[in-house]
Amino acid sequence: MVTYCSLTLSNVLNRTRVEYAERPSLAFVGEEPITYDNLSIIVRNTSSLLVTLGVEKGDRVALLGENSPNWGVAYLAITCMGAVVVPILPDFSDVEVKKILDHSQAKAIFVSAKQYAKLHHVVKFNSPDVILLNNIQVVETPTNNIDTSIGYSLPEALVNIDFSNFDIPEPIEEDLAAIIYTSGTTGRPKGVMLSHKNIISNCLSTFQIQDIKFTDRLISVLPLSHTYECTIGFIMPLMRGASVYYLQKPPTAPILLPALQVIKPTMMLVVPLIIEKIYKSKILPQLTSSKITERLYKIPLFRKLLHKVAARKLHKTFGGELHFFGIGGAKLSYDVERFLFEGGFPYSIGYGMTEASPLLSGCTPSLVKFRCAGINLPGQEVKIDSPNPQTGEGEVWVRGANIMEGYYKDEELTKEVITENGWLKTGDLGVLHPNGFLELRGRLKNMIVGPSGENIYPEEIEDVLNSHSMVLESLVYQISGKLEAKVILNYEALGEKYSDFKEAAKSMQVNLQDRVKDIMEDIRKHVNSRVAAFSRLSTVAEQEEPFEKTPTHKIKRFIYTSSI
Repeated sequence: MVTYCSLTLSNVLNRTRVEYAERPSLAFVGEEPITYDNLSIIVRNTSSLLVTLGVEKGDRVALLGENSPNWGVAYLAITCMGAVVVPILPDFSDVEVKKILDHSQAKAIFVSAKQYAKLHHVVKFNSPDVILLNNIQVVETPTNNIDTSIGYSLPEALVNIDFSNFDIPEPIEEDLAAIIYTSGTTGRPKGVMLSHKNIISNCLSTFQIQDIKFTDRLISVLPLSHTYECTIGFIMPLMRGASVYYLQKPPTAPILLPALQVIKPTMMLVVPLIIEKIYKSKILPQLTSSKITERLYKIPLFRKLLHKVAARKLHKTFGGELHFFGIGGAKLSYDVERFLFEGGFPYSIGYGMTEASPLLSGCTPSLVKFRCAGINLPGQEVKIDSPNPQTGEGEVWVRGANIMEGYYKDEELTKEVITENGWLKTGDLGVLHPNGFLELRGRLKNMIVGPSGENIYPEEIEDVLNSHSMVLESLVYQISGKLEAKVILNYEALGEKYSDFKEAAKSMQVNLQDRVKDIMEDIRKHVNSRVAAFSRLSTVAEQEEPFEKTPTHKIKRFIYTSSI
């Protein structure tokens, strides 16, 4: 196992430069990658650029932009000089961006051309300093308008100018590396403080359950400003000399599919929504395309055979060389995991949170246990607090070197989630099985107490709802003692199911919407026949607008339940 004399990002980069100097590090798909040797030089020069702007050790520097090699350069340049990076999600509004810049007291900000308009308040007061992420150039005369079509480049000036005389501070492992503002599902933004040691120790623990080799290739489709992608999809590959590729446009099918065939990734990270959409829109319709296959699909033996065939096709779609397909950020639906599991697809489900840098549990694909979130990471403690004597359920608590330093400027909230002896209260309910695998049941705050004191987990009912072919997404809540659900319908599947009906409807002056009430009742019966009596739904209604979501595509439940 590789050891480090100091658990800092600067030490990691220096070591990587020596071991993998000429290996490709970061690149856009279709472009020439930066070698690790050049990456190290560019990072140091960019750190020196920050020094010329008056940035000192401990200062906060914001980072707002889409995934790109330059995002990685900026992240490393900030952290390797002892400053603190404040990654901002591109989905955040200008109001949210301003709040983060104000709260963190950022001294400078790297911003992409596409995100620049969100800084109109910064332009007005000429503070903090603005560096255009596309070309790593300081915006000397801030303006309200900037050309959003500016391409990405690493300018000659940064590569060639000798910054060797600059005194660049050296961080120590206890120094803060990042403050990550999470929107979460509660609506209360929090600045999670992660030290160099938090992040690197999490990487080292994760390597013990799933290693990365210098020959591995990753395509990044999740936002780098989220800890899941940043730690596991950026820093971990960096530590092993692997190559990471980025897309210049959002990862829609026409953009992603050709890229997969070009790069042929060996590893990928996704959130459940991505694979669930693929399953519902592409795989399931093919598995049940005829009455014969639909009948066969209901027989377990034939279903498994069909899953194996479909999983092989899916593997080829991803380039044919994938050996690790990490899924995290939210719970994966039952039917989708059953397909992956029975099909032999190389998937692995991990569990984590920003406060833990982020990974808490996971495993290599060959050890996956169905409906479990892997095993506890080596070097970390996990326990179930006050477990139910009958079920073993309780809140998951964890302790280790990866647990955050606290919430920025919020000591009170920090004390609420971290005990005096260092246990992080995750807020998640789970069961720790004798074999060491962790099974998650739902969020503690989401749990509903039934009329006779039963514990009802809305996530489990939503899982059953989402298994219905006509449902894309769902939300379960309690009102006046009764369980109700809102669902987003799969209109593509509806159109196929009622194609004959639509033709007849032309002469009857009716349309597909007239069937929605019947479909809702069918969905309700589908769920109630598969759940315990105390978890049955009284009503299912259509949610016409898309649910608002967090960066990892979890529904912001509080928006829809706070007024109930």
